[in-house]
Amino acid sequence: MSVTTQLAPQLAKPSTSTNTNSTTPAFKPSFAISKQQPDLKSPAFTRWRPTYHLIAPHSWLNDPCGPGYDPSTGKYHLAFQWNPKDNDWGDISWGRATSHDLISWEVDADPCLVPHAPYDSKGIFTGCFQPTNINGQADGTLMYIYTSASKLPIHYTLPYTPGCETLSVALSRDAGRTWERHPHNPILDRPPPDIQVTGWRDPYLFSWSSAPAAVRTRAQDAAASEDIMYGFISGGIVGKTPTIFVYAVPRNELGKWTYIGSLLDVGLNMAPSRWTGDFGVNWEVTNLVTLRDDEGVSRDFLIMGVEGCIPESNNSKDRDRKAVARDRRIQRSQLWMCIKNSADRSSSALMQYAYGGIFDSGLFYAANSFWDPVAQQQVLFGWITEEDLPDDIRKEQGWSGLISLPRVMKLQTMHRVKRARITDLKDITSIEVTPDDRGSYTVRTLGVTPDPRGMKLREGAKESKLCDLVLEDKNGEYMNDHLELNTARWEIDAEISVGKTCTRVGLEIHHENYKTVLFWDPESETFQIHRPDIQNTHRGINHDPETSPHTLFTYISSQGTNDEEVEETLRIRALFDASVLEVFVNERTAISTRIYNASETNCPASTRIRFFAESALSEGNDTVAKLLHATAWDGLGVEARQP
Repeated sequence: MSVTTQLAPQLAKPSTSTNTNSTTPAFKPSFAISKQQPDLKSPAFTRWRPTYHLIAPHSWLNDPCGPGYDPSTGKYHLAFQWNPKDNDWGDISWGRATSHDLISWEVDADPCLVPHAPYDSKGIFTGCFQPTNINGQADGTLMYIYTSASKLPIHYTLPYTPGCETLSVALSRDAGRTWERHPHNPILDRPPPDIQVTGWRDPYLFSWSSAPAAVRTRAQDAAASEDIMYGFISGGIVGKTPTIFVYAVPRNELGKWTYIGSLLDVGLNMAPSRWTGDFGVNWEVTNLVTLRDDEGVSRDFLIMGVEGCIPESNNSKDRDRKAVARDRRIQRSQLWMCIKNSADRSSSALMQYAYGGIFDSGLFYAANSFWDPVAQQQVLFGWITEEDLPDDIRKEQGWSGLISLPRVMKLQTMHRVKRARITDLKDITSIEVTPDDRGSYTVRTLGVTPDPRGMKLREGAKESKLCDLVLEDKNGEYMNDHLELNTARWEIDAEISVGKTCTRVGLEIHHENYKTVLFWDPESETFQIHRPDIQNTHRGINHDPETSPHTLFTYISSQGTNDEEVEETLRIRALFDASVLEVFVNERTAISTRIYNASETNCPASTRIRFFAESALSEGNDTVAKLLHATAWDGLGVEARQP
C-alpha cells in the first residue's frame, strides 16, 4: 500500500451488501463510462486519459490489489486502491474490475470495499485474492485478505503505532458482486511482538514449493500442519533493515497466520551498484515468484516496492550530471531480488540476498502479481502514477493514476556469454554469472515482457513495417525511412544491430512540433527516454529524461565448425496510450513513463517514428547500426463506449 501524498472502464453497478459497504473486425476491449462523472467529456478529463489501460472511473487510483482468477466463473479479478470522493490520496476504498482475458475489463461504478468497521475506518489498504473460502475450500466463495488501517498517518519516517495496521478478511459468495467482512476480523491485530517496525502491510498468500527444507520445517511446525501456504507482510525493522515478515498458514485454515521470522536482513539502503538500485528502508507490496527456464533451472525472485531510497543526486560525484526524472519524484523504486538459502548461521533471517535489479525505472510502483492457472505463468500489474504532473493540473484533470498492462516474468538464461559492451560481467550486479568449461559464461537474470495476450489489441490496427535499413548520421540529418502513425494508441516492435563505433541508437517519435527520443547509449550502457518539454503551454510538468542501466552481451555463436563472437541485437518494444508509454528493452529492462502532449485532445496530428544511429567517427567503413526490422500497429484497441 502506497501512502502518498482507463481504456475508459466498462462500469457495472454492484449491488450493496448490508455487511460492507467501428465497423472493422478489430478486437474491442470493452470499457464503458461512469454515469456519475459529470466532467467525462471535458478536455481536461479526456486529453491525457488512456483508452486501453485499466483505470478507475474517475478520481484517485493507486496500488493494484487482489489479482487472481476464479475458476468457477472463468473470470479474472483485479481490485485497486481508489478514493472515489476526491483526486487525492485518502478515504482509501477498493475499486474492482473483472475480465475474461486480462485485456477487456468491466469496472464496477462503486467501490466493493469501503472504510467502515472500526479496524479499517482509515482505509482498505493493499491485499491479495484467494478463490476459496477461509477453510481453503473451492466452493465458489472468493476471499480478499487485506491490510485494515485504523489510525493515520502511517509512514516509515514516523513512529509506528502497533495496531494501526491489522490483517482482515472479506468474503464474497456471489462471484464478487458483494463482499462481507469476516466476523473474526482482524485476524492479526499487530506486528510480531518485540520488533519495532517501520511498516507492516500488504499481505501476500502463496504456495512456495521451492522453500528450503529448514524454512518449510519451521513453517510446518509453527502451523501444526504439513499442508501449508506462506504469508508475506511487507515492512521493515527500525534502524536495521527493510524486510518481509513471514507467516505459516495452514491450507485449511487461511485465517490462521503464525509468525516464523523475517525473510531477509540486507541492512539500510543496500545499493550494490547502479545496475541494482537502492533497497531503501521500508518495503511495500512484496511478492515472491519461482521462475524456471527451458532447462528446468529455477530461481526464487522477490518483487518489491522500496521506500526511503537515497536520491542519486546526493551520491553523485559528477558535477556535470544532468537532472533525470526521478530526481523530482518521491524517493521510491520498484526493484527485484533473487534470493537463496541462508548460509549465515549467525543471522536470524530465513533467506539471503543473491543479486537484484530494477524492475521498472520509471513511474511504476506497487507491483502485485498472481499465479494464472490458465496461462501457467505469474502475471503482474503495477500502478503507473501521475507524479510528473503539478497538483493544479492533476486535480483539474479529475483522475489520477492507472494500472499497467499485464506483464509476465521469466528466468532469462544466456549461454556462452563472453562479455558485456563495456562493464565487466562481475561488476554487473543484476545478473548471475557462472563460468562454463569453454572460457565463457552462463548469465541469468529476471526477464519481463508484456503478457502475450495483449497482442489481441493489435487486431484491427493498421500495421506497417520497415526492414534492412542501414542507419547513418549524415551531417546531423538522419538518412532513413520512417513509419507514419495517425492515432495516440500504438505499439512498435523493433530490432537493431548495433556497430562498435555507434554512440547513440534508437528512434524518434515526432509529435507535431516536438519529439520523444528512445535510445541506447553504448558507452554509458544506459537506455534513455528524452521527453518533450511543453512548458510553454503547461508549466511545472516534469519532462526530465528517464534512464535505466542496460547493456548488450556478446556470446559465442557456433556456425558449422566455426565459433564466432556475436553481440546480441537491441530489441525495443514500446506501447503508447494517449499519455502512457511502456517500454521494454531486450525483455529485461522496463521503463514506464508519461508523455503529456500539448494538444487539447489525446489524438494529436499524425506522428512519425524515425530510426537513427550516431557515431563519433566522421568516416569509416563500419556500419554504425542497421535496423533489421520494425513493425508498428496504429490504433490499438477502441475508444470507450457507453453501455
